[in-house]
Amino acid sequence: MNLSFIWHMHQPDYRNEEGIMQMPWVFLHAIKDYYDMPWMMSRYENIQATFNITPTLIEQMKLYYDNPAKNDKFLSMWLQHPSKMDETEKKWLIKICKSAHYETMIRGLQRYEELYRQDSFDDEELQDLEVLFILSWCGNYLKRENDFVKHLVQKGRDFTGEDKTILLETLSHFIRGIWPFYKELYEQKRITIATTPFYHPILPLLLDMQNAKKANPHTKIPKNHECLQEDAALHIQKAQKLFYDTFGYETDVFWPAEGAVDRLSIELLGKMGVKFIATDEVILYKSLRTNNKNLIYSPYNYNDMLIGFRDHRLSDLIGFEYRYKDPKEAAEDFLSNLQQIQNHNNTATVFVILDGENAWEFYKNNAFDFFQSLYAKLEASSWCKTLRVDAIKNLPARELVNLAPGSWIEGNFDTWVGDDEKTRAWELLFLTKKDYEHHKESLSETTKAKITEHFLAAECSDWFWWYGSDHYTNFTLEFDALFRKHLIEIYELIGISVPNDLYIPISNDQSSTKFWIRPQSKITPTIDGKRDSFFEWMGCGVIDESKQFSTMQSNTAPVKKIYYGQDEKYLYFAFEGDIEKLCKNGMLTVIIDPIGWSERISFKHKTSTAQGIEIEAACAEWLEIRVGKAQIEEKKIWLRFEIAKDSSPLQTLPSFGELEMDLQDDYAKNWFI
Repeated sequence: MNLSFIWHMHQPDYRNEEGIMQMPWVFLHAIKDYYDMPWMMSRYENIQATFNITPTLIEQMKLYYDNPAKNDKFLSMWLQHPSKMDETEKKWLIKICKSAHYETMIRGLQRYEELYRQDSFDDEELQDLEVLFILSWCGNYLKRENDFVKHLVQKGRDFTGEDKTILLETLSHFIRGIWPFYKELYEQKRITIATTPFYHPILPLLLDMQNAKKANPHTKIPKNHECLQEDAALHIQKAQKLFYDTFGYETDVFWPAEGAVDRLSIELLGKMGVKFIATDEVILYKSLRTNNKNLIYSPYNYNDMLIGFRDHRLSDLIGFEYRYKDPKEAAEDFLSNLQQIQNHNNTATVFVILDGENAWEFYKNNAFDFFQSLYAKLEASSWCKTLRVDAIKNLPARELVNLAPGSWIEGNFDTWVGDDEKTRAWELLFLTKKDYEHHKESLSETTKAKITEHFLAAECSDWFWWYGSDHYTNFTLEFDALFRKHLIEIYELIGISVPNDLYIPISNDQSSTKFWIRPQSKITPTIDGKRDSFFEWMGCGVIDESKQFSTMQSNTAPVKKIYYGQDEKYLYFAFEGDIEKLCKNGMLTVIIDPIGWSERISFKHKTSTAQGIEIEAACAEWLEIRVGKAQIEEKKIWLRFEIAKDSSPLQTLPSFGELEMDLQDDYAKNWFI
């Protein structure tokens, strides 16, 4: 059998109108992932893979080749002595420096652990925090091979301004060599390098917004939408030119942003010389109107376009599940899954396609141990051969007559349009486009070129991803401001008044004003009633009841926040507030619908079984409970909680109604590829 890994490397465009990076994620992933991923693969002689590199990533990486602090807002502050920053700048810098994942990036750096728990810092402490943050993002190659990085890690604390200067110069030099390394592996025929339309747009929505309704008839689309075919073609053309300028040859392999496809986008890509694309298996099922899993294990030919269909489960095992497993066990499980496919079809071609950067910070050792185990097992396998896409082109392909529109997320486009915020962003984009069309004849070619660039940047899928309630980031307002600024700049270039709506945030600021954060990943906390490690609950959902209180309620309601989540076996809940007073005589009633289950339990530590469902509670610093899932057959449930003391009711939760939980949620929607 054949196995084709396609690793998708992408970051949205963080540049403002002056070309300055407003957030440092390109730099951080460059020192952690973009070199490490092909490097780990290259250590094994017979392992091949495909790396899809988006144009916005290529362009932004080049900003770090020389004088990176000049081109990056964060690094310009980071390089200064803390005494030269004002309080607003310090607050923003600290927010980023405390954004590293605790369990896998901070834990083990003793000084970083200490500083992470602090709320205020003197200049020396802040300087240590700054350096340790960057060191925590350094990948395995740098930590193993770079003498200065190793020196700073060993030093551990008391870093100087000179340390920061040398470190930034060292990392800048390192980043300069990343794309040449990819070119070297390509020339050795170890990898295929692919790309994506320039600003990572959802091409089917640019070409025909009705595709959203074709994929899901219930999706709300903008009323003023129009076809943006010229923009769609420009995204492809600009991507091809930048790829050639960077790597010195033309590629005919594309990953459409978010695996989003339709008939028109395939036709356009084909006309512009693209020969191979990939998308998710759900698109094939919708196209063939069958859920036969075996049908995905082959490349397909659709109107002379070769298409690979992603094995959703295998891809998600690496992206979301294996971080919880021992690396050797995870690699063994992956090979076992491949073996099952091989047993049914020894000529199968399996496409495993996923984000090549964001998952690894949730793995121990940035997934180095997992990949070394996986690649070693694949290298030793006599029945499985890894192939880059250039080799896949020579394999027999099945014919595909019909192609359903959709993306890798549930086969529709709801992640990028439909929600009020997402739809509002599209409406403002289309309104700006229409205003431009009325005035463009009076503009110079230079001005029109600048305006076109802003339109293309505003069509990036990432803006629409972060709008709405389906995804969460602490940097919602930053994304919102970047999107609206592109449209504002267009009006200023035209020379007409900017509509007031463009100065009003589209987002409701999920980081500060929204009371409900949905779960981001699975959790498995210990039920002991103690807050010994908040990180047990990292990735959980949070309902901030205090933001719903009236003035009267705020003095009497005991529960201020609800934390919740699940793993394969249990549901978990924690209640924060004036809980310790209730530990002796507090009572909690848990109600689960539609199964009609309810149970009243004491806050005291207790494990029991009620109507076949196991429930455990513990109360000390806060109240934690665990509910078994084994006897719950429904896919979705709705929960209510009633708090009482001495039989007197105190609070019903959540205050807005019922808490809905999807028991089959794998949280894949919280990641992007």
